[in-house]
Amino acid sequence: MKTIVAYKSKSGFTKTYAQWIARELGCDLKENPALSDISDYDTVIYGGGLYACNINGMRLITGNMNKLRDKNLIIFAVGSNPGREENIKKLWDFALTPDQRKVIKTFYLRGGFDYSKLSSTNKVLMSLLKKRLEHMSDPGEDEKGLLEAYNKPQDFTDKENIKAVTEYVLSLNK
Repeated sequence: MKTIVAYKSKSGFTKTYAQWIARELGCDLKENPALSDISDYDTVIYGGGLYACNINGMRLITGNMNKLRDKNLIIFAVGSNPGREENIKKLWDFALTPDQRKVIKTFYLRGGFDYSKLSSTNKVLMSLLKKRLEHMSDPGEDEKGLLEAYNKPQDFTDKENIKAVTEYVLSLNK
C-alpha cells in the first residue's frame, strides 16, 4: 500500500509529527502539498495545525472528497490544548461533515504554542484572546496555561502520541 504523509505547518509542531509518522511508517512526506502530490497514493495522512477550530490546509482533503473517496484518508490535527475528549469531538463535528466523518479517520495530537512564530494576523487574534483571558474572573487550568505560553513557548509534542496513527495505518495493510 503506497502511503504519504502530507502536511502544513506554521510553527513546526505539525512538521515534527509528520516527520515522525513518515519515518515510523517508512513512507513519503510532503510539505504544503497540492492534489497532484497525493493523488497517486492509496493512503493519505494529512496533518495541519489547529487555528480557531480550523485545520490548516485541510481543504485539500475535504474540498477534493470526490477525487479521494477510493483512498484511505486520515487527518491529524495538532493543537496546544490538552485534547479533552469533549473538545476534540466538537472540533471534528465542526471541521467535518457527517459524510466526511464516515470516510476520514481522525486523530488529535497535542503540539504546543509559540506566540513568536505566529503570523501578524494570528498575533492580533491571539492578542485579543489574551485580553479576554486576562479579564476572566475564574480562569481554568487551560486558560492559565495558555496565558503562560504567551511569555514562554510551550512544546508538548511527544513521539508516543503518533502511536495511534501509525497503528491504525499499519492495520490497513492486514
